[in-house]
Amino acid sequence: MVRVMATGVFDILHPGHVIFLKEAKKLGDELVVVVARDSTAAKLKHMPIMREEARRFLVESLKPVDRAILGNEDDMYRTVEEVKPDIIVLGYDQNFREKDIIKECNRRGINVQVVRLEKYGESDLNGTRKIISKIVERKGDLYAKDRNR
Repeated sequence: MVRVMATGVFDILHPGHVIFLKEAKKLGDELVVVVARDSTAAKLKHMPIMREEARRFLVESLKPVDRAILGNEDDMYRTVEEVKPDIIVLGYDQNFREKDIIKECNRRGINVQVVRLEKYGESDLNGTRKIISKIVERKGDLYAKDRNR
């Protein structure tokens, strides 16, 4: 059995997330998704809009996902040690270097393959920040329409 591990913040689920997880699942038999803790996401990207447990619940509800867990706040490789994946999948835009992950996993006695997925299409709804910008833009349009009535 090939266990695949994918990671992410998954704040405001969008089609890009679903495509990423579908593609990750194709690489093995079991897909375990590690959802970033609120504190980790705030340090590395931005403070999520949705709380960590809500994001984990939504991700676990997706068809390709066999299990979703919250990541370790102090040491992301501790989660890798617990999951014991055969393959770690990275999205095209994730800021991790494959060589660094393999090196640290090998140092910890974990033999793992790291696969970076290709970018999948262009969409104004394939990114949490893009979705938030569009909501803010539309909110402004709605206020303008209300004032003109």
